[in-house]
Amino acid sequence: MTSIASPRPSSAISRVFEHRLLTYRRTFRASIFSSFLSPVLFLAAMGIGLGAYVSDPAAVGGVSYLVFLAPGLLAATAMQSASFEATFPIIAGLEWSRVFHAMYATPISPRDIAFGNLAWIAARLTLICTIFTIVIVLFGAAESPTIVLAIPAAVLTGMAFACPIAAFAATQKTPNRFSTIFRFGITPLFLFSGTFFPISTLPVALQALAWFTPLFHGVALTRALSLGVAADDPVAMLIHVTYLSVLAIVGGWLTIRTIGRRLVRG
Repeated sequence: MTSIASPRPSSAISRVFEHRLLTYRRTFRASIFSSFLSPVLFLAAMGIGLGAYVSDPAAVGGVSYLVFLAPGLLAATAMQSASFEATFPIIAGLEWSRVFHAMYATPISPRDIAFGNLAWIAARLTLICTIFTIVIVLFGAAESPTIVLAIPAAVLTGMAFACPIAAFAATQKTPNRFSTIFRFGITPLFLFSGTFFPISTLPVALQALAWFTPLFHGVALTRALSLGVAADDPVAMLIHVTYLSVLAIVGGWLTIRTIGRRLVRG
């Protein structure tokens, strides 16, 4: 008899990735504004429009407000895009369409399903961040060629959110709690993690709190790379990368665990 061999892990992960890609090809038009046009319009309105009223460059590190704002928006856009990709598509695959259960009925393992989805999120973030970085350069808001490295930095920022949120989403049967994440988590971080103004202008207690938020580390990292000053404080850059990497790794491990438990329970 001819036996059906289990696919290699890399092949199984690629099948899950391919499923997300094919789904995106059918629905990408609906995400063009939120993923690409909205951040660009926001950059133009806040960086050029509002930035014209920021008369003291010293208040934002001695650069124009557009130059200060652009890398912060890059990291914030990665956070927002990753958070969405890690919520509704995950619960849809487990609860609504149950396509992950269909995958699990094949030789594809829960680990492959988790890794395939996280790989897709990373690919989506890479596309979004690359286009946004090109726009930043076209706007004249990049001070250094090292802004190229801001792309993987922003992707890492997004994954630091996507992995833990995906782990949480895999435990949910309804999307009711997602609004809490966005309303009391994502939105406050967007406003108070250094995207629009230096955290040094916040009260001391809030400055300390900002240091424990992933977006602060992502904004600081992408901004340093955009301004070309990352080499001035390598210890701080290492702290930012380590903090974001730990969140992504631990969150990825939790995602594997929670998706596995949901699939085994059926």
